[in-house]
Amino acid sequence: MLLIENQPLGPLTTFGIGGLARWFVEAATEPEIEEAVAWSGERGIDLFVLGGGSNLLVSDAGFDGLVLKIALPGIDLSPAEGQIQTLRAGAGVAWEDCVNRAIATNCAGIECLAGIPGTVGGTPVQNVGAYGQEVSTVIDRVRAFDRHERAFVEFKASDCRFSYRRSRFNNEDRNRFIVTRVDYRLTLDGAPTILYADLERAIASSHPQGVEPTLEEVAAAVRRVRKSKGMLLVDGDPDCRSAGSFFKNPVISEELFQEVAARSASAPPRFPSGSGVEDASRVKIPAAWLIEHAGFAKGYALGNAGISSKHTLALINRGGATAAEVLALADQIRAAVAAEFCVLLEMEPEKVGFAAN
Repeated sequence: MLLIENQPLGPLTTFGIGGLARWFVEAATEPEIEEAVAWSGERGIDLFVLGGGSNLLVSDAGFDGLVLKIALPGIDLSPAEGQIQTLRAGAGVAWEDCVNRAIATNCAGIECLAGIPGTVGGTPVQNVGAYGQEVSTVIDRVRAFDRHERAFVEFKASDCRFSYRRSRFNNEDRNRFIVTRVDYRLTLDGAPTILYADLERAIASSHPQGVEPTLEEVAAAVRRVRKSKGMLLVDGDPDCRSAGSFFKNPVISEELFQEVAARSASAPPRFPSGSGVEDASRVKIPAAWLIEHAGFAKGYALGNAGISSKHTLALINRGGATAAEVLALADQIRAAVAAEFCVLLEMEPEKVGFAAN
């Protein structure tokens, strides 16, 4: 285990914000993870597990403990069982590499998750999803290190307690498990998922009508849509200095949805709750719509923090922004949405190094 002192964390995140880690180690094997956990435990030092840095806001003061960056490699495909193809990936593998491997072998199930930054290890934690797909629908097993029991364990998908952007790993068992590997059950020669209007339009603009697009074509269309919204990492694009969607799409009661509609001159969009077992009494409403109708436009700025010029759901580092500026902007937006619609927006990125942590 190679231990580094005073490692800058900003460059390891897509936001480009944050102070120093007092201690830092990169683990490419499971024994190194065990060693890092033991080292921090013996010294009474706080431990934070870092993946791709794409869903984080790091404090300006940094993290006064050990940051453990997960770098476990490897992508393997098991022999197909009928139409089921299992893809096994180490937690440190770039998620985009995982998507590309699935598409290259004509396996459906994660093509709509193309272009999402981060690593495999973060996908079950956040139940990563976009454009009608969630990893919870294809995850078969998650291998992790249990920090309490100091042992490696494996979870079936049903044990992970998935819901919209949630799992046991970021909810009741937050900070207990360190994901080391994920197995995905994909559909060999399966049809792509095309559910969202944005994606349908992107495909229609470059694809012959009446011909089903390939998985690769759907993934390419997803990346185009993400790029148009500043949600695809592109060198030199200031709108990419973000943590992606800063707020979760609220899942609210049908009664509250009707109140929101009554307060607005235009009907708000609505989607299924995304809770796995659909509940007709609850509905998902786009956070971006709420933000825009609460008076915030694309490109709005507060100091060096701002709203993306391409998508109101992304808060960005306009250059030299501090974590305090980003949170001040988030608080301003959240207060306006609550005042206008009585809906409370929940922050999606994880906060690291703040007092509440």
